[in-house]
Amino acid sequence: MSDIDDGLHTPVDAARGIGTPPVDALRAAGTPGPPVGGPAFDSDHPPRADLVSDCVHCGFCLTTCPTYVLWGEEMDSPRGRIHLIGQGLSGEPLSDSMVTHFDRCLGCMACVTACPSGVRYDRLIEDTRAQVERRHPRTARERALRTAIFALFPYPKRLRLLRGPLRAYQMSGLQRLVARSGLLQRLAPTLATLDSLAPRLRGVPRPPARVRARGARRAVVGMLTGCVQSAFFPDVNSATVRVLAAEGCEVLIPPGQGCCGALSVHNGRRAEAQRFARKLIDTFERCGMDYFVVNAAGCGSSLKEYGELLADDPVYAERAAAFTAKVRDLSELLAELGPVAPRHPLPLTVAYHDACHLAHAQGVRAQPRALLRGIPGVELRAIADPEICCGSAGVWNVLNPVPAAELGDRKAKAVLATGADLLVTANPGCLMQVAAAVRRRGGSIALAHTVHVLDASIRNLGPAALLDRD
Repeated sequence: MSDIDDGLHTPVDAARGIGTPPVDALRAAGTPGPPVGGPAFDSDHPPRADLVSDCVHCGFCLTTCPTYVLWGEEMDSPRGRIHLIGQGLSGEPLSDSMVTHFDRCLGCMACVTACPSGVRYDRLIEDTRAQVERRHPRTARERALRTAIFALFPYPKRLRLLRGPLRAYQMSGLQRLVARSGLLQRLAPTLATLDSLAPRLRGVPRPPARVRARGARRAVVGMLTGCVQSAFFPDVNSATVRVLAAEGCEVLIPPGQGCCGALSVHNGRRAEAQRFARKLIDTFERCGMDYFVVNAAGCGSSLKEYGELLADDPVYAERAAAFTAKVRDLSELLAELGPVAPRHPLPLTVAYHDACHLAHAQGVRAQPRALLRGIPGVELRAIADPEICCGSAGVWNVLNPVPAAELGDRKAKAVLATGADLLVTANPGCLMQVAAAVRRRGGSIALAHTVHVLDASIRNLGPAALLDRD
């Protein structure tokens, strides 16, 4: 990164997160390649020019951006990508180089938190990705991988079909043998990533469609079971139901609720995300619920944006806005209601990891920490560089296995340095990503969702229930 002062720009200082990049550097890095068919963006929800102009290129986003931290490349920073979006709005074609820099963004939204000007980078990158998905011709390999991902991950029933073969693969010892050989990593990095991310499966019965509140009923709550969550972390859903019931909530879990559309919308598949959103609204809006609770950070951020996703739909616009008003992350709802169930001691040191789509996209940071501190015996320890994503980012780690592993290793090193007994977070992707990175480093730490800790305290299970989960 250049640190020259041309009299027009503040010199870049990434360590302090300030500075305007030299114009020549921006232009050179953003020079588009061969035209691929007219201007970058069409008239169907292009990124907004007024949001682009909000960026003053101050540089406060630099040290919070995972890809800039990895590579120090201006076009792989939020302000660099905003510059490219501006080029596209001025008529430049959607080049391969442009798309590469857009694809490299994890969508962690740490830059949104860091930005002193309130730039809506979240809206800019989401609209840009929808344009890329519709207008940019991808290679045959890219198309095949993305088709496979989106034919599987947003469909809970299809994911559950994998549980049997995956459990047999894990129990047979074949998974350990494959990992030790390193063959899969050399021949098929994407498959190796999926193999390393697969969690240890637990047999947990599905929760019933309705669970009564224990004691006086304080609220009626609809609950999202999710896709990856229901298939690979059913214990998180079971613990969520128990905690909600203990706190006086009647829980409604309609069968066949399907995907919320988070993976689709975060990857530019807007029409697909809208279909999922409409179905979920249809499923829950007649339940008579007071709140709709979510225990997966990525899902929650998308559910809270249904009003924007369906704003142009004359049938669903108002219904989506009404639905969104009821959406709460689990920690938000529990903090809002206040505790009634007794907490029993858990003498544990806990490192709490902020899932990006909870902390940055939803702004939920204090509530989960307050819930954990409300448990006698729990000592919270801070993780260094908490704003840097662990590298999961939905399916970004599958599409970009090498840099995702680098980010995972950074996070695992910071987590292990806390010396905590337990790592707690609120997103299935984070749990899988950090667990895989800890194993790669040869480290050891127990991992749990926030609700596991609350459940163990309310049920007086003791620390062993959390530390001996495998």
